[in-house]
Amino acid sequence: MVAVRYQTAFRLYPYQKVPAQEAAAPLRHPVVIVGGGPVGMALALDLGNRGTPCLVLDDHDGVGLGSRAICFAKRTLEICDRLGCGERMVDKGVVWNVGRVYRDDREIYAFDLLPETGHKRPAFINLQQPYFEQFLVEEIRRKQAVGAPVEIRGRNAVTGLEQHADHVAVSVDTPDGPYRLEADYLVACDGANSPIRTMMGLDFGGRVFEDNFLIADIRMDADHPVERRFWFDPPFNRGETALMHKQPDDVWRLDFQLGWDIDRKAEMATDKVCARVAATIGADVPFDLVWSSIYTFRCCTMDRYRHGRVFFAGDSAHQVSPFGARGANGGVQDADNLGWKLSAVLSGAASESLLDSYHDERKQAAMENIANSSRAADFLTPRTPAHALFRDAVLDLVERYDFARPMVNSGRLSTPCTYDGSALNIPDGLPNGPSRSRPGSPASDVSLGDSHLLERFGSDFTLLAIGGPAAPVDGCKLVALSPADDESGALADRYLGDAGAAVYLIRPDHHIAARWPAFDAKTVTTAIRAALGGGGA
Repeated sequence: MVAVRYQTAFRLYPYQKVPAQEAAAPLRHPVVIVGGGPVGMALALDLGNRGTPCLVLDDHDGVGLGSRAICFAKRTLEICDRLGCGERMVDKGVVWNVGRVYRDDREIYAFDLLPETGHKRPAFINLQQPYFEQFLVEEIRRKQAVGAPVEIRGRNAVTGLEQHADHVAVSVDTPDGPYRLEADYLVACDGANSPIRTMMGLDFGGRVFEDNFLIADIRMDADHPVERRFWFDPPFNRGETALMHKQPDDVWRLDFQLGWDIDRKAEMATDKVCARVAATIGADVPFDLVWSSIYTFRCCTMDRYRHGRVFFAGDSAHQVSPFGARGANGGVQDADNLGWKLSAVLSGAASESLLDSYHDERKQAAMENIANSSRAADFLTPRTPAHALFRDAVLDLVERYDFARPMVNSGRLSTPCTYDGSALNIPDGLPNGPSRSRPGSPASDVSLGDSHLLERFGSDFTLLAIGGPAAPVDGCKLVALSPADDESGALADRYLGDAGAAVYLIRPDHHIAARWPAFDAKTVTTAIRAALGGGGA
């Protein structure tokens, strides 16, 4: 017999009445974050680490039901390392780098998402979203204990807002009734159906994909390899696709493509879900059904992610298909981009114009994610006979010809965006430098014996000098290395190319702002000012 067990939420911040609810006048907060999911909590933790006061308002009192997002990419884990909770994520998560693609019951090819060495973090971990959120909140609690200016209010639902020249007025409802507060800046991290977006009458345009997918999270004791396994036209789901991942706690994610014209109620019936699972893993394999859901996805985006003093991040700003794990990972990178900029402006280190670059850079990243997600969806669910013919031809070729493998699209997995063309980039000053480390790129990790390169960077600007002299510059941490510090040659390969020496300016979010063949203090100071949007307030 199969037992059905449903997860309950972690109640991490139960409602408590605060004095502000009875204050004679609304209290002002530098940053108010609406929504306590992974994006909102990552932003709150980043701001708190920087000493920037912020308030999180969540209409619930903890982590939601179900595993939901499970795949967290290397870039997200590197961000979590800087926030202080990356180790817990990896220790709990299931590490994987390899994916396998099947047609019918035959493996047609495999891929390694991290074929090079020297990185502290793996290509991906699988970790249920409730754990991811829990670790963020627990890290916030640890930082609060030593003075981090972060406050979380559960069961505080935003019901209205008004923008003014110097603040946002916010109406909030609670179990004890409504109250009002004010924010210098407000960040909406309130999901794909964002109430903030609706209150402001803003559009969310895009494309709905006419297909349905069933998620079934099951608990079973199995010795399947820890890999991403994807099937086209498997025996247990003919004419459609399926996906299997391992999660912590002996939980496995199964994802079944169902088609468009279905009876959702019938497909969600426990007996039918369990029959699909049994057909996949074997009728004699015992399992518990932990959680199930049917979803239809869309690829959408707002026109702009900044509206005056209100910013949108994560699913409230953009939504993609789940194939490729670009949703939560992209949202955490939104938070990573916005946090240091808000802190710089609020501290007076940068002018408010710096905040415009949040939209410019993260809209570029969102459009990249949407393009990849849309192409994956079209490959999985061909829109026309021509698309279907192309997909089937690629699958016919891939077993015999290597050139066809890049055309198989079961979801191009999340990678960080390079902000080519960003106004914060300084023109490339390193002739013949490696393309992967050009201005706008995320910095690549390198093993340095007892540590890794990204661990040596700070949360402010970092000056990385390789193979040549350099001196400290105000507002910038200095990391001086020699190519000999890395016996593998990865440091030279990833940062020097044909150059004998190089100096890099690394932004607080560990994207590269500038690079040169040699150190010059005045040039670095000018570049820092440019990377702050043109100077202080």
